[in-house]
Amino acid sequence: MSYVFGVDVGGTSVKIGLFEGNGKLVEKWSIPTNTDNNGESILPDIAASVLSKKEEKKIGVKDIIGVGMGLPGPVDGNGIIRKAVNLHWEDVFNVEEKLASYLPEGMKVRAGNDANVAALGEAWMGAGKGYKNIVMVTLGTGIGGGVIIDGKVVAGITGAAGEIGHIYVGDDPGEACNCGNRGCLEQYASATGIVRLLRKELEEHPDEKTELRGKKLNAKELWDAVKNNDPLAIRVAEQFGKYLGSGLSVVAGVLNPEVIIIGGGVSMAGDVIMPFILRNFKEHVFHASAETKFLRATLGNDGGIYGAAALLL
Repeated sequence: MSYVFGVDVGGTSVKIGLFEGNGKLVEKWSIPTNTDNNGESILPDIAASVLSKKEEKKIGVKDIIGVGMGLPGPVDGNGIIRKAVNLHWEDVFNVEEKLASYLPEGMKVRAGNDANVAALGEAWMGAGKGYKNIVMVTLGTGIGGGVIIDGKVVAGITGAAGEIGHIYVGDDPGEACNCGNRGCLEQYASATGIVRLLRKELEEHPDEKTELRGKKLNAKELWDAVKNNDPLAIRVAEQFGKYLGSGLSVVAGVLNPEVIIIGGGVSMAGDVIMPFILRNFKEHVFHASAETKFLRATLGNDGGIYGAAALLL
């Protein structure tokens, strides 16, 4: 029996999965992400956890294909990562070689951007199974994106391909995006962006009755209000749909995918969000891509570990 480890590195925790060579998940667990001292302990901690599980399961080195890893930063095809802010990594270095140095000789390491890796996971064992040309969008605090063409991840020359959240979609006179630019899709259609749109609508219509006034503002409250036909909430949802739908129409015009998969925390609102996206997508997309399918991700928080394993399998 052969095995592979899939690792999804986040800013607060590292999720790890042990998989059989046929893709069956054997076990999953997590460890804290120690970002102290510029994150110098992160890779040694991952290696220690992998080796501990190897010993616990009595798996020989020769039976381990390797360790795949998704990281919150651009990773090129040679394993070079160029800064990972959430991990406090400021240097440019070969993350594959670095992790391999803490593992027994013969254990391969492959790494990629976390959004690209999550897309690969959905393509392999999730909503995208059976499709070869996929775009995945993760709607969370920010917006991530991954692109699969002919079954392979498109990373780009520096590993920055698929940064859908930083497509320019409109003039924004307010605060800058986390990337430093203004008018990024992330500023309008992420969970943070939805709250921003909602707060603005509440401020501009102080006398309008809405169930959202006085509540803690978050994306879940918005979508719950939309389900209740709250007029102000529906207007915000229309704005969200305009930005995301038109932004994805640009992506479809460039890549012409078979399917666009929507994942991340915002997608947990379910089918209520899809009409707002699709209406605007259909309005703006190039006609030859108008039949692109939209699906919700099915692997949830496990997409990253599946995709990381798929880097090797």
